Order: sequence, then structure tokens, then C-alpha cells
Amino acid sequence: MNRNIIVLDTTLRDGEQVPGAKLNVQQKIEFAQQLKRLNVDIIEAGFPASSAGDFQAVQEIVRTVGDKVSITALARAVKNDIDAVYESIKLAQHPFIHIVLGTSNIHVDKKFNRSKEAVMQMGVDAVKYAKTLLPEVQYSTEDASRSDFEYLWQTIEAVVKAGATIINVPDTVGYAVPEEFGELIRKINERLKNLNGKVILSVHCHNDLGLATANTLSAIHNGADKIEVTINGLGERAGNTSLEEVVMGLKVRENYYGCTTNIQTTELLKTSRLLTHLTGLDVQVNKAITGENAFAHSSGIHQDGLLKDRQVYEIMTPEEVGGESMELILTARSGRHAFKNAVEKMGFDVSNAEDFEVLFGKFLALADAKKEVYDHDVFYLVTNHRTMDESASGHLYELESFQVVTNDLYPTATVKLKKGSEVYKDSAVGDGPVDALYSVLKSLVGLDVQLKDYKINSLSRGKEAVGRVNIRVEHQGKIYSGRAMDTDIIKASALAFLNGINAVLLDASADASGSAPAAK
Repeated sequence: MNRNIIVLDTTLRDGEQVPGAKLNVQQKIEFAQQLKRLNVDIIEAGFPASSAGDFQAVQEIVRTVGDKVSITALARAVKNDIDAVYESIKLAQHPFIHIVLGTSNIHVDKKFNRSKEAVMQMGVDAVKYAKTLLPEVQYSTEDASRSDFEYLWQTIEAVVKAGATIINVPDTVGYAVPEEFGELIRKINERLKNLNGKVILSVHCHNDLGLATANTLSAIHNGADKIEVTINGLGERAGNTSLEEVVMGLKVRENYYGCTTNIQTTELLKTSRLLTHLTGLDVQVNKAITGENAFAHSSGIHQDGLLKDRQVYEIMTPEEVGGESMELILTARSGRHAFKNAVEKMGFDVSNAEDFEVLFGKFLALADAKKEVYDHDVFYLVTNHRTMDESASGHLYELESFQVVTNDLYPTATVKLKKGSEVYKDSAVGDGPVDALYSVLKSLVGLDVQLKDYKINSLSRGKEAVGRVNIRVEHQGKIYSGRAMDTDIIKASALAFLNGINAVLLDASADASGSAPAAK
């Protein structure tokens, strides 16, 4: 009988820690709804003690999808963090508290500057307190793969006796190799089953050596029943284990692993593409499962074999992960059904009939102007529509008009912005047209931001260009991303920068209006 592997998606917590991947509340809810359709077992919704905005976002995710999906959030082994997690997730149907504390010598000595016994007691006390709030508590032994095994086991034994119901073994810095990590999990699993057979054994692997998926599969093969993963492998440094790679690895090689998941694999590509658009972080073209070329064949030998039988060179079909053999091109005559299908195919929620009618009206206007509407047009149409919904209160900037004069003496930009009923206008010179443009935008909005990355790309069809920027707010140290599309590359650049500015304002608004983490 096959084992069922529990899938925890931590894209909205660990994944969002990537510079430039910051999402606002509406974007997090949008993505959480898609994770629900993907049928993940658990969503790790954030780190609520980090800010009022993150606390509010976790609460909103609970309200949106917490009736069907188990929700957790991260806490350090301190009372205030645990309280924040509890207060933010307590309304979910299946909530649990996730506590993390290091077990390696370097963490104990350098990070905590305490004795091993004292650190272990911190973990025990944290679990005991969390158990007074919720019956389910996960304990993560941070940097487990570099820990002394006997101390690691002593910690696991102590927190299980204190009430932990899930033990998570992280390869926090991507140090492990599959054979070694699999053996570690085998040893822990044997002892854990003898200690308390009801405790779930989980793993969380990072990809610093490109081995996260291999280590996770090795852990499953050696007894792990739960995995912590992210869409597209998003995460700090080189990222986390990729959900789609592990899930399809288990599905394609079910005869070897003897394991299944509850994941709806036909939603994988939609989820990947939605995350790519929301964050602006591209997936490499040859990325397994979800890359643009994952099912592309250019070799004549391969094409000949595929024409005879797809199984000659394909171990899975694009349809299994939600891919299609062709893109449906929309026009003004396509109708509601075709447009709704295109929007749903990309992972967006269209359950609100009134909102969909407004969106469909915008589509018709775009289709009349462009004649043919492609997938990338639909992406920008939907996201811009929902961003403007958030701007209804008038606290976001809109580009009214602009003029750029470029030469080798004084490149100049003049811009007019609108914010609510207020209109702002100014000019600036720069080293080039884009530099002049960004200089005047920074002056008009009055924010001390630094441009970290700037990229302009053409799209495969039509005349559109996509502008993408990452900006850093100096006094916060946070990085925000902005994206925009237009046939004019200068306008696309301006709108991308302005969308980054608006992301800063949305984040500040969420922090100001969000409930502060409660202390008991």
C-alpha cells in the first residue's frame, strides 16, 4: 500500500524572503487561493511576529482558504512569536504552530551564545507553551544536517516528550548530500517510531548545492512522511526544494518510491506561472516540469521518435502538469467563456461574478485596440485591474503623462503624476533617458529609494516590451519589485518603477492598518 506524503508549501513564508519577491496582501491571497486549487495539505502563510503587515496577511489567508487547507506560520522559540502565530491562525480549521530553533554547534555557540542544555530547554519550554494554545505543534531543528547526531536526537526526544506532534529536520544551508541525508532520516525515523509512532517526520531542504530535490526524495525513501517545499523552488540564496519536481518525481517513479501526494498535478503549471508573474522572478527555460522548454524537442532524432510514439522521449506529458499543446489567441469575438478559461488557466480566481464582468469589459476594450490578445496580455490585464482595485482609496500613484528628451548633453524627463485628486508635475535631467525619468519620479513621490535592478524585455509576439525593476527603500532596507508592459519601452520603464513605488505604499498601508501581533 502506498504511503501518502503530506505537502507543506512555504512559498508565502520562506519563498517570499527572496529579495524582490515581496507580495502585498491581495497578491498573497491570490496565490493562496491557487495553492488551495493545487490541493496542498498545508500552507505556511508567513512570519506574523515580523510585522503588523505580515500578521494581517496571515489572518487574511486564514479567512480566505483556512476552511479547506491546514494553515501554519513560523515562530522563534519565544513567547511573543508563538502568541503572534496563534492569534493569526487560530480561526483556521486545522491550525498548528511551527517553532524553529537551531541544533548545530555553530548555531548554539555563535547564534545563541548559550550552552547546549540551555538551548534545548528553550525548545522544550516553547513547545510546552505552544501546546497550551493549540494541540498540534511542529518543532524544526534548524541546521540539522550539520548537527551532532546524539545532541540532535536528544533535542528531538525532549520536545516530543514536551508535546511536539511534528518533527521537522531541515537542511538549512543546503549542506547535505542524498546518501548522507537519507541515512540521517532513517536513523531518526527508527528512533522516533519507537519513541512515539504518532509523531510525523518532516524535512525541509535548501538548494545551495543543487541537491534539494534529491535530498528530499532520499528522505522520503527513508521514512519521511511530510515535505516542506516551494513553487519554482523559490527561497533564500539558491532556493528551496521545488514542489513540482518532488511531486512529479513521486508520480513518475511511483513504482520505486511507493508514495503518492494529494496534489492536483494539472494545476502545477498555472501555479508556477502565477508566482512568476506576481514576483517578477523568471523560471529558467530548462527548469524541470515548469520551464518553457521542459517539453520542447528540437533534435531531429527526438522529433522523429516523438512522432512515432511520445513515450520514446517523454516520461510524462505536458497535460499531466496542466500544459497545453497550443495557446488560444483571444479576440473581441472570443466571448466570456473563452476569456474566463484563459484567466482561470493562469491561476487567477474568477469566482466573483461582478468583478469578472468589470474585467471582461476591460478585456473587450483591449481586444478592440489590439485585435489579438495573447496570454501575456491577459496576465497584465488581470493584475493591473486588481492593483487598481487597491488604489480605489486614492493612495497610489498613476502616470498621467510624460515626455523624455534624449541627447548626449542633457537628457531630460518631464512627468505628471496623479494621486487621488492631487496632481504632481516636475522635470529632471539624468545620465540618460531612463535615469532622468527615474530621477523625476523619485523627486515627485518623495521616497528615498535606490534602483537595484532594471530590465526591459521584448515579448515573443507583437510590439510589447516588459519593464521590470527592483528598488530598495533606504531607511527600511527592504526590496520591492515593479513590472509593467507597454509598446513604448520608456513608458514600460516608467510604469514599472511607479508600480514598485506603489508596492512600497501598499506595504506601508498594510503595516499601518494591520492588527499588531497580540501578546498574552
